[in-house]
Amino acid sequence: QVQLVESGGGSVQAGGSLRLSCAASGVTFSSRYICMAWFRQAEVKEREAVAVMNSGSTYYTDSSVKGRFTISQDNAKNTAYLQMNSLKPEDTAMYYCAARAAPRFDCSVNPIDFPFWGQGTQVTVSS
Repeated sequence: QVQLVESGGGSVQAGGSLRLSCAASGVTFSSRYICMAWFRQAEVKEREAVAVMNSGSTYYTDSSVKGRFTISQDNAKNTAYLQMNSLKPEDTAMYYCAARAAPRFDCSVNPIDFPFWGQGTQVTVSS
């Protein structure tokens, strides 16, 4: 059974940085093609994809975070990361990591395509 556990959220002032981690169990990143994604959901908004990667390559980065956020993964640690720099108040949201099996270099930005989710970690950016 695949389990994802996020960590690294918190409160930060605008312009600051945070690194979110997503530790995976029940799946080995290096043994098959696993699409890892970070989504976020702010109050009264729909869940949206922030960044997605597969096979060690970035598949998607939302335009609102391009140049500020970077998705990566460490196969040895079976952990995905979201490095968030130059944070803005509009980045405030609950952040979730998600996973799905997918063909190499392929993935999705639609949350309904992801069967595995973490519990979420809150990111709050104050002005």
